[in-house]
Parts: sequence; structure tokens; C-alpha cells
Amino acid sequence: MTLGVSEYIPLFAAAIPFIYFLIVLYSASRYFAQARNAPQSASDFTPPVSNLKPVRGLDPEAYENFASLCRQDYPEYELIFCATDLTDPCVSVIQRLMQDFPDRKIRLLCSAGHTAINDKVAKLRLMEREAQYETLVINDSDVRVDPGYLRRVVAPLADPHVGGVTCFYVSAHDRSLVECLQTVGMISDFYAGVLVAWQLDGVHFALGPTMVSTKQRIAGFGGFQALENRPGDDLLFGRLIAEQGYEMKLLPSAVETVPDFKGIHELLAKRLRWMTVMRNMRPWGHFGLLFTWGLPWAILAVLIHPTIAVGAFYLGGYAAFRVAITWLIGVRGLKQKGVWKKMPLIPFWDALAFLIWLASFTRSSIRWRGVTYQLKNGEFVSPTRDLASSAYSHTKGDS
Repeated sequence: MTLGVSEYIPLFAAAIPFIYFLIVLYSASRYFAQARNAPQSASDFTPPVSNLKPVRGLDPEAYENFASLCRQDYPEYELIFCATDLTDPCVSVIQRLMQDFPDRKIRLLCSAGHTAINDKVAKLRLMEREAQYETLVINDSDVRVDPGYLRRVVAPLADPHVGGVTCFYVSAHDRSLVECLQTVGMISDFYAGVLVAWQLDGVHFALGPTMVSTKQRIAGFGGFQALENRPGDDLLFGRLIAEQGYEMKLLPSAVETVPDFKGIHELLAKRLRWMTVMRNMRPWGHFGLLFTWGLPWAILAVLIHPTIAVGAFYLGGYAAFRVAITWLIGVRGLKQKGVWKKMPLIPFWDALAFLIWLASFTRSSIRWRGVTYQLKNGEFVSPTRDLASSAYSHTKGDS
């Protein structure tokens, strides 16, 4: 059967994701090859560190997450938590931490009196002001690390051209089908985009589970108050450091995060929140994702011309590229075990991710930690719940 001109156009468009997949493979191969051959950062560069930890609510396995930061092989550091107030359920866990690690400098701040729309960033502003040391390490409450974490993420700052550091993150465990689905999505989809961004533009972003810099570099972009009304504070953190002419370093090693969602509904809500933020921050780039969705384009090609040859080329090509990408990033690059067993979930994830991308065009708000935030012109509008009251702190250890 001869194809008409009108049929060639969608078939050509359906092949565009393959170009993107090739760019992903090239970017990932180049990144991990450079990482393997890069000289080791100076492990003896250990300036005193203030580890900032904004918290809200109680994450699963919170005590072990927090305790991992108390077991660091690092000569001098303090650990600063910031909750909204002392009624937060995470406070009792932090107080237990203070009792179990009496030799560690641990402080708990409460920031109920802030006026910022972005609760997390307001807490970071308070913690930075109270931090004893110049070098700052920021990580999310669901992060769990090994004893060499602080040495590893701080070491690149020995180079005066490096202004910030971030790193990948992986799930601490995959005990359910939904958790396996998230892991597949992170490795095959999210990190694919991260590595393409690295290839095309360098590291002009940070990933929330680990953000490292100094008070001086943060002051250079106007301090955390410059991020208070902005979504995607982690992405902007890295971008604003890079715009000062400093290098943002993306480390090939990964920290662990404990899954903080229950069931497919919460996972999809989490993904939709992120996609909605990206649409507001980078509207044209977000629309451009249309040409990265291999599965719907492959299905469209087969529906337009249902032959064995077309099916083999588009569906077979899609499957081969997606498996290769997941293997290269997850197995060869990040050294994750059990990735092969999760690969059958790739098409399921891609279908869900495509539908979420479509849904993101209908959203003008996000919901995080019980608060609904309206988005307008790339900024937050006032949340639906008033977070203001007085600020105070509870301190343990040296200050």
C-alpha cells in the first residue's frame, strides 16, 4: 500500500522522539564517562559545615533518615532543623535525636512567624541566618545518606570556580509496585532529561535532596528571599549560582530517599505537582516535551499505517531505546541493582507520564504538605492557609 503525503507527515513526526532518545544516550554516555575519568576531589577539604534541614510533618522512617546525618565521618559540622512550630509531629523525633547523639551539634528552630509564601524557603532563610558556618549543605527530610556523604558533596568546593554542588538520588527501597514504578520513572524519564540539560546547557539547576554552596554564593543572588515567591526553588538555586559565573557540579553518586507517598494516587499527584511547576517556569520548554514522548507517537504511527514494518520500526524502536536508556543511566551509570526486573513497567510509566503532562496544562495551582499554592506568571500567589505567627527556637549543643 502506497503512503499518501498526508500520512508521511505524522510518520515523520512520530520518529522525532527517536532523535531525542539518541541525544539522551549520547549525553548519558558522555556524562558518566567524564565522571569515571575525572580526578578525585580533595578529600582533605573539610571546612566546617552547617547542614540545613527544613521539615514539615513526619516522613516514613524519619528517625533513620535524620540519624544518618549524625553518623558522618566529618570533623566539624552542625545539624539545624526547622519546623513550623513545636506541635509538628517531627519535633519529637528530633528531640529523640538530640538525646541519642549528645556529641553532635543539633539545633531545632521554629519559623511560624515568616511572611514568605514558600514555606520551605522561608525556613531556609531563617536557618541560614542562624547557621554558624559559611559552608551550607541543604537536604530534604526524606534523604538518607552514608557516612562519607558530607566529605563527598563538600569536596568540589575546594575549586574556587565551583559555586555549588548537587547529586542524583535513588529510592532507598522498592517494596511495592508503585515504588518500583517511581524508580523506573526517575531513571528512564527524569534523569534522561537532566542529562540532556547537562549536555546542552551545563548544570544550571540543583536537585532538592542535596544542594551545597556557601553563604557568600547565596548572598550573590540576593539570598533565599529571592526564591521565596518562586516555585522550583531547587532548580532556581542552581541557576542563580551558575548565572554568577560559577560552576554547578552534578556528582555521579546518589543519595537515597525514602518513598514518601502511599499508593498510585499520591505518586501521580506528586508528579503532577512537579509538571505544573515546570510548565509555569519554562512554558515553551514544557510544551517541547511533546516531541519526547515516544510511546504515544509510536502508537499513532501504527494506527495511521498498521503494518508489520511500521509496528516493528516504531514500537520496536521505542522499546529498544527506552530499555537502553534505562540500562545506561540506572545500571551502568548509577549502579542500581534490580533495574532489569523493573523495565517491563517502562511503557506503563510513559503512558501515565504523558497523561500527567497533558493534565498539567489544565492546572494553575499545586498542593504541597497540606497547603494549596496558586501559580501566576511563574510565581506563587498567597496560599489558601495562613502560616503566620511567631518564630522561636529550641537549641541543643554549641551555637
